[in-house]
Amino acid sequence: MNVRELMQVAPVIPVLVIDDVSKAVPLAEALVAGGLRVLEVTLRTPQALEAMKAMSSVEGAIVGVGTALDGDDLKRAQDHGATFAVSPGFTPELGRAANKINMPLLPGIMTPADIMRARDEGFNELKFFPASQAGGPSLLSGFAGPFIDVVFCPTGGINAANANEYLSLPSVLCVGGSWVAPKKLVDSGDWAGITKLSAQCQELGKG
Repeated sequence: MNVRELMQVAPVIPVLVIDDVSKAVPLAEALVAGGLRVLEVTLRTPQALEAMKAMSSVEGAIVGVGTALDGDDLKRAQDHGATFAVSPGFTPELGRAANKINMPLLPGIMTPADIMRARDEGFNELKFFPASQAGGPSLLSGFAGPFIDVVFCPTGGINAANANEYLSLPSVLCVGGSWVAPKKLVDSGDWAGITKLSAQCQELGKG
């Protein structure tokens, strides 16, 4: 599955920070049960790689690595079951490393120059990050004119209340967010609550 196809599986890609591997499988099961199959596990904890490995065993889950910064991150994640990668920014070196190991990459951008560099390397599916701090939906709308062949997954400061502002833009295929797996629910093991939040995401972008 290529990046554009991954972006069209569901309106939201959960951005997950996992510090307890024992929570990984039930968390993935809860998200998938609610319809969110594409899962981004960020490399922000020592347990992230093992969590990816565990989650990749969950039927229906499409597990990727987030906060990937270099080729070593990509390779380690791939070895632990990750099938795609998300990065906060973009460098040609990172793009080439992803291509070398056939790892679909959703690289981060924030400025027109960032977009042009990514396009030069063949990347037209991009993460807009940090979305709310960088300019939100109005800036993304401005990008649409000069970059008609680029689509985005905004991430950063997005929640259930403002997701539709982004998803209403033709250039936005999905959004990334952590609100569907809040730490309080994960810590308490409220998997039904997480499935409910995930299911609510299926209505986003339809209005």
